[in-house]
Amino acid sequence: MASLPQPDPPWLEGLNPPQRAAATTFAGPLLLLAGAGTGKTRALTARLAHILATRAAWPSQILAVTFTNKAAREMRERLRAVFGDAIEGMPFLGTFHATAARMLRRHAGLVGLTAGFTILDPDDVERLLKRLIREAGLDDRRWPPKMLASLIDRFKNSGKLPKDLDAADTRAFADGRAGELYARYQAELGRLDACDFGDLLLHMLAIFRAHPDVKADWQARFRHILVDEFQDTNAAQYQWLRALAAPSEGGTATLCCVGDDDQSIYSWRGAEIGNMLSFERDFPGAQVIRLEQNYRSTGHILGAAGGVIARNRGRMGKTLWTEAHAGEPVAVIGVWDGPEEARLVGERIERLQREGAALADIAILVRAQFQTREFEDRFIQIGLPYRIVGGFRFYERAEVRDALAYLRATLSPADSLAFERIINAPRRGLGEKSLARLAAFARASGLSLQAAAAQLAETDELPGAARSGLRALVAGLRRWRELAPSLRPPALLDHVLDESGYRAMLETDRSVEAQGRLENLRELARAMEEWPDAESFLEHVALVMDNDRDDASEKVTLMTLHAAKGLEFGHVFLPGWEEGVFPSQRALDEGGEASLEEERRLAYVGITRARRRATILHAANRRIYGQWTSSIPSRFIAELPPAHVAAETTMTGGASLWRAAVMGEADPFAHVARAAGRGPGWSRASGQPQHARTVEGRVLASAVGGAPRTDIAIGARVFHQKFGSGTVTAKEGNKLEVAFDHAGAKMVLDSFVTTPSA
Repeated sequence: MASLPQPDPPWLEGLNPPQRAAATTFAGPLLLLAGAGTGKTRALTARLAHILATRAAWPSQILAVTFTNKAAREMRERLRAVFGDAIEGMPFLGTFHATAARMLRRHAGLVGLTAGFTILDPDDVERLLKRLIREAGLDDRRWPPKMLASLIDRFKNSGKLPKDLDAADTRAFADGRAGELYARYQAELGRLDACDFGDLLLHMLAIFRAHPDVKADWQARFRHILVDEFQDTNAAQYQWLRALAAPSEGGTATLCCVGDDDQSIYSWRGAEIGNMLSFERDFPGAQVIRLEQNYRSTGHILGAAGGVIARNRGRMGKTLWTEAHAGEPVAVIGVWDGPEEARLVGERIERLQREGAALADIAILVRAQFQTREFEDRFIQIGLPYRIVGGFRFYERAEVRDALAYLRATLSPADSLAFERIINAPRRGLGEKSLARLAAFARASGLSLQAAAAQLAETDELPGAARSGLRALVAGLRRWRELAPSLRPPALLDHVLDESGYRAMLETDRSVEAQGRLENLRELARAMEEWPDAESFLEHVALVMDNDRDDASEKVTLMTLHAAKGLEFGHVFLPGWEEGVFPSQRALDEGGEASLEEERRLAYVGITRARRRATILHAANRRIYGQWTSSIPSRFIAELPPAHVAAETTMTGGASLWRAAVMGEADPFAHVARAAGRGPGWSRASGQPQHARTVEGRVLASAVGGAPRTDIAIGARVFHQKFGSGTVTAKEGNKLEVAFDHAGAKMVLDSFVTTPSA
């Protein structure tokens, strides 16, 4: 009798052929190219289970590393479900840093540490660097410790010790003193018997280089090495892996790396997509298995995401597909302005609720956190519960609270809580003793802190620096209070932030966080534009903050695209798909083509978070610094395959208007918009234009769309109200790429420029 086929073991049941191959292929290096929603965690866990079940290695001979404790716990729990407590014998299943720390404690003496060395957290690092900066005779306000900490972390992520830095590296801080401060910092860490997170890998690399016998021992220990989220590895992590696994380095373990080059979105924290693209070169004979069957999203969602990401050159290539139905096309909606975008999203969410969708299954994914403010205000108005993931609610952010405290202290001299918050932001030479003396004087005299400060600043009770700092703050508050009745709220805020030194404090902070804080302050100014006075706005904020206490478990999720990686939702809204917002203008200006490709990967990540519906929105106008700025749709919208998209617009002209703006097609309804006089800033509620843009006394037509102009050719000189004069370098339909004399290269619509002959 023919033998009956043997059933699959539990860990292989239900795997598709590529997943099964990933779990059972042990010959040579393996790169598992796993697309979004293709079950890569299941395949990786099945591989670990198969290694243990077939005794290809004992638990202690397996090195399995990932990036987050959450991912490591999930992998451990899945294995425990199959093998029980046997997996407790896997001491090297964890994050990169946890694994490197375990190794380093065994060899700490080789780098001048003891086995009980301390690992400093980021706050400890900043305090130490602050002391070293001051000891070097530098101003820690001009050269913030956080900026130096970020720079040193970047050096360590690149695998660089102080002796490895070049001239470009050292110029990045304190006029060429970065290398000196880095060396002092490392020496001080050694004296403290401590290291930071970057040192955990960096010290092990140094040990491997200086002590080949130690490296050989670790190479011999591991028979299988598995790496999750491989696309997020930095240079130091990749060097560490190569030292343990690459045949050229003496490694003999079977290496399996799992990742998705199309989801590499963390270059700003050191991730190197080149690690993945060079895998086959660095590990000769490597096999590549592609996981392309998606179990999350509908066919239209996958088709739209695939069409965008296919434009990237730096990728290995794969095509996601699904056995599920095609579902609804990705909705691309053009709206008039930012407030309408928030209103429309709120209405769509309420409709989804009526259809039975859970709020917890709905997400709004933004490119930058400042975009959440209009959604938060709108949701408060309509009573829609929401939560911010990966950050604070807009009005809870430290810089926003500081700015609001300045306004409260300006308008309400008796508000001691507000005065207490701003008294040393930025620093004004007031130490703990001076602050305690001020508080004691206020209590004893029955005065508010601000009134007490005004009196104390005119005496000799405080040291000179504290006295002059306090006197300047009190005088500023008095001056702003006198100006308040004659200024619009955003203008008052600008005066306060500029004259107090608060904005300058953030502008001199070179950290990534500082740029986001400045954006949040700009968004705060935009939020104030619709209010008649600062008092009304502060009352509105107080009501919003009180409403925020609602702890309803069912809430809409607001988060950035970066924070959304690895998550999924039934319904996803993707607002702000406009040039300069997404892709981010700052990313393009600083990183060029490489940054554009990473922004495109963010678009791919955003679309593939959706299971059932994805909705992309772009606004024709954004209000910035009190001025309406016309926007053009993101280039990523034009890259969406039409077969997977349903385009609509809330503006005159229907879907044809969107096609005109995005695809360069003629808009048969453009004359309607022009006849109605609708340009940027047109108020749909009042029927009146809120502003008009003029050049040499002539009103410009500003309707989005319209037939491409024939009077502008490549090489022509043009003028744009926002960017000034420039030369046309490329033309596609009614979209122009212009090299502006002062603003650099920008993409604009031809309806927003004039020519010298016009």
